[in-house]
Amino acid sequence: MKFLVEKKTIFKSLSHLQSIVDKRNALPILSNILLEVRNNELIMCSTDMDISIKETINCEVIEEGATTINAQLIYDIIKKLHDESKIEIISNDGKILTLRSGVSKFSLSCLPKEEFPLIESKIEGTKLETKAENIYNLIDKTKFAISNEETRYFLNGLYFSVNNEEGKSILNFVGTDGHRLAKYSIQNHVNSKDINGVIIPKKTINELYKLLSENSDNIEIEISSNKIIFYIGKLIFISKLIDGTFPDYKRVIPKNNNEILNINRSNLLSAVDRVSTIVNEKSPVIKFKLLKDLVNLSTFNNDNSSATEDIQAKYQGKEIEIGFNAKYIMDILDNLNENEIQISFHDNSSPIIAKEKSNPDLIYVLMPMRV
Repeated sequence: MKFLVEKKTIFKSLSHLQSIVDKRNALPILSNILLEVRNNELIMCSTDMDISIKETINCEVIEEGATTINAQLIYDIIKKLHDESKIEIISNDGKILTLRSGVSKFSLSCLPKEEFPLIESKIEGTKLETKAENIYNLIDKTKFAISNEETRYFLNGLYFSVNNEEGKSILNFVGTDGHRLAKYSIQNHVNSKDINGVIIPKKTINELYKLLSENSDNIEIEISSNKIIFYIGKLIFISKLIDGTFPDYKRVIPKNNNEILNINRSNLLSAVDRVSTIVNEKSPVIKFKLLKDLVNLSTFNNDNSSATEDIQAKYQGKEIEIGFNAKYIMDILDNLNENEIQISFHDNSSPIIAKEKSNPDLIYVLMPMRV
């Protein structure tokens, strides 16, 4: 195997591939990436057996062939080369890879391509075309609500579904950890079949989010009962799905929250941030007291420290005192964009809904805490 490639071309792809590799894997081959050259193309693959990436870039092939090399090592080496450099990579026996660039030369140990797992990039499933920015935005507004609690594994990802309403295809992403829920829906520009719902794992979501931040083109998605594939230009991103049942989130979203608070988002966020300075793990609660056109925030902790602050708002409902986890309310406020937001209440023991007036398809639900 022998080929020439520009640093800026291969380095970008290596940053995608090495990101999913488990550096502490007990199987050495899973710390490697597969390099295969043919037809003036370099095909690179990496996997952790749950997620796989296959990316193709142009190169000048002198001799076709394939080998595998430690992902972190080749990434670190190429990262330190000059940005405009051209790189020559040679492997004659599959055991040693030689990398040359200018006056630099590296001889690196390899593992044979035959040891690398076979990556299946074809499935029989439902296909969907959409804009990369649609999936990016759906992830952006919901990923913070994913649960980290491994015992509730079915919450360790985002629920993705597609439904058709009045001739329009609606893409839905939902995340919840049992304390808060984030739901965002976007109308797709291309009609597609209904997808009942699949759970995409958190690691997949995080890696996909990074990949889509670089892309503004249309992408294709294919979904089966246990896998999802994203076709992003010349990159194929394959992931297992979580085998579990996502909760019926529609039952969690309140339907009778009639006490409406309209408030400046940045003012509320800043006030919550200040007052919550004294909260800790044992006392994470911040209390909201809703009065006529006023919100009083207060908190105290177990060493008798306390804080309070008043914020002007638009509110004509009944007086309510309700507590929330300070971090959770800040996460929600961070993910809303409008200057003025709407928060609806029912009573002091029922979940609230926070949303933007101009974007009813973005909904955040938060469970209260005992004050």
